[in-house]
Amino acid sequence: APAGQMPYPQMTLGNLLLSAKRARCSAQTITERSQYSRLMVQFDAMRSKWLSAWRGKAANEFRARLNLWRDFLEAYRDRPEANQDRYNYEVNRRVLLELLANETSEIPAEQREMLAGLDALLRSLLVPGGFIWQVDIQDCFPKETYWYLYGSLPAES
Repeated sequence: APAGQMPYPQMTLGNLLLSAKRARCSAQTITERSQYSRLMVQFDAMRSKWLSAWRGKAANEFRARLNLWRDFLEAYRDRPEANQDRYNYEVNRRVLLELLANETSEIPAEQREMLAGLDALLRSLLVPGGFIWQVDIQDCFPKETYWYLYGSLPAES
């Protein structure tokens, strides 16, 4: 990334899944939808070919993203005024956790419980509102599943 800019995201499994989901939402024309379909055939073939490694990578990335998400929520709880403005960026980790969890059954119960606890904390803090990402992808992130993309954190807890 250019100096002074946020670094470009790394191509991890989670970011690959998120990019595929965003691409599906962004495909508007017949040509774009056709290109997307062809890419997803290749994507699914790659997943099938490396399924065991894919699931292991999803579980490992889930653990790492969960710890980063926990760290953000703890930092927010300690100093809401210093961390509230980071929510729109940091919530990307919660979305990745959702996507990664759907890719593997290898996530230990204690990690699933930690996520449930973090979700309970976030639900108690979240101020409901509109979709916080680009409106053109909102249909791919329904409120029932991605509820944390429909609100913000208050500047004070």
